[in-house]
Amino acid sequence: MDKARLWTKDFVTVSVINFLVYLTHFLLMVTIASYAVDKFHASTKIAGLVAGIFIIGALLGRLGTGRLIEDTGSKKVLMIGTFFFIITSLLYFAAIHLSLLIIIRLLHGIAFGAASTATGTIVAQIIPSSRRGEGIGCYSMGAILSVALGPFVGLFLIHGVDYNMIFVVTSVLAAGSFALSFIVAKPAYLAPEPNQVSAVKSFQLSNFLEFKAIPISIIILVISFSYSGVLTFIPLYAKQIHLVEAASFYFLVYAVTVFFSRPLSGRLLDVRGANFVVYPCLLIYAVGMLLFSQASHGIALLLAGVIIGLGYGNFTSSAQAISIKGLPPHRLGLATSTFFIFVDLGFGVGPYLLGSLAPFTGYRGLYLMMAIVILATIPLYYFLYGRKASSE
Repeated sequence: MDKARLWTKDFVTVSVINFLVYLTHFLLMVTIASYAVDKFHASTKIAGLVAGIFIIGALLGRLGTGRLIEDTGSKKVLMIGTFFFIITSLLYFAAIHLSLLIIIRLLHGIAFGAASTATGTIVAQIIPSSRRGEGIGCYSMGAILSVALGPFVGLFLIHGVDYNMIFVVTSVLAAGSFALSFIVAKPAYLAPEPNQVSAVKSFQLSNFLEFKAIPISIIILVISFSYSGVLTFIPLYAKQIHLVEAASFYFLVYAVTVFFSRPLSGRLLDVRGANFVVYPCLLIYAVGMLLFSQASHGIALLLAGVIIGLGYGNFTSSAQAISIKGLPPHRLGLATSTFFIFVDLGFGVGPYLLGSLAPFTGYRGLYLMMAIVILATIPLYYFLYGRKASSE
């Protein structure tokens, strides 16, 4: 029975650290574009770059972190990553011009990538294999709550205080994540076989990416790209369709939906398999994005948040559990970093590309296009992973 225990001290602590790291990320994600426009008079395209360059930094941070975890251990990387996260959070006070802000966002993203990859790896190491889907679902609740609270707090602060106070809040959150990293016990490490050690010492792509995680990671790349437009431009979209008040509750409704549905979807993934969860999630997400694109009343916008929460919110945790399925312990760090590299790539290029399209399509047209993109991932998932999962 002890081997199947999920809610340990380390599991809870790492989940809280993950929550604080993601809360900082999402709080800034919805405010930094407005900051670039208000402070430096940036265009929508450049404001999207300021938001998205953080994710490119996260991608760079993750790219080397998986290998670093194999060499030095996940706890040490967690402590270094969260310390760097404090330093880069404080650097926003020194952003005196736009180019410097972009550089700071890139560095902050690198710290975020290292810290969040370390937490994901530690959790993958300590969750019982028989409860992996459920465990990943519960662990990722922190990120889901941050998706709600980060934008909610950010939109509240942006209308009530100056931007420096926002940077004070994010620096305090970063300090909290670093302090908690001392509490986490060093996870048990199973050394690779001698032939695996010699492979690690040689320079090859498999030392930086886990190829078995790439099929599902391609799907999450497209899905993250589609959702980045919601996350980045919802304040501007809401202002355009005169639903600013309803939009301030969108992320809260989204998070509550995922909070109550994700444990069930994780358990279904463990018991019934990936396809039983993934196909409905993708279809539901497309329906939610369609409704989001056509919302003209507050209730429609919030209902879209519920539907997107059921679809997108449950797909992401399922995909993360799929990415580490059947891998030996020493490859979990690389699989986790590979998965989130693709997540970050989608969120990184999304705001810039979608920000470039928005003047031509309008926000409604942009989100309608994303609904079509989501539908296209259903056959893509079948060919990349779904038919293999059916045979298993």
